[in-house]
Amino acid sequence: MTKRSHDDDVEFIKALAELLSDNDLSELQVKRDYPEDGTLNVRVSRVSASAAPVAVQVAAPAPVAAAPAAAPAPVAEAPAGDGDPANLPGAVTSPMVGTAYLSPEPDAAPFVSVGDKVSEGQPLMIVEAMKTMNQIPSPRAGTVKRILVEDGAPVEFGAPLMVVE
Repeated sequence: MTKRSHDDDVEFIKALAELLSDNDLSELQVKRDYPEDGTLNVRVSRVSASAAPVAVQVAAPAPVAAAPAAAPAPVAEAPAGDGDPANLPGAVTSPMVGTAYLSPEPDAAPFVSVGDKVSEGQPLMIVEAMKTMNQIPSPRAGTVKRILVEDGAPVEFGAPLMVVE
């Protein structure tokens, strides 16, 4: 039985990274089986500056009754920590690359708005990938604190879509 050099694996990974860059891909995943000594699983991905999510804060409709002017709106919260919405504890991330839609149809009301109470499993939005509409369910019960994407915006795998706390 021959022992394979890990230098070969490093060269293989470098070649995958170059392939990713040369073909303007965002992600590439490969599995190699070696009969003598196991398997090599490699996932190479990148995030371009143009694919970064756009933060959009949608204000809840103003109540009919007059509210005191000194009371701040509890809907739009400042991000905690390093400012990256993906690091917030209630972040809902995209499970795939695609296009985000906030409503089931172009002229329909959105699935949810900032300030809405949601239950676990309730649809939050749709991500279209390869002409397939995929509903994105709420991973937990809570309140929609922020909507981080615009309707019709492209999203990457793992990009934060909403914050539900």
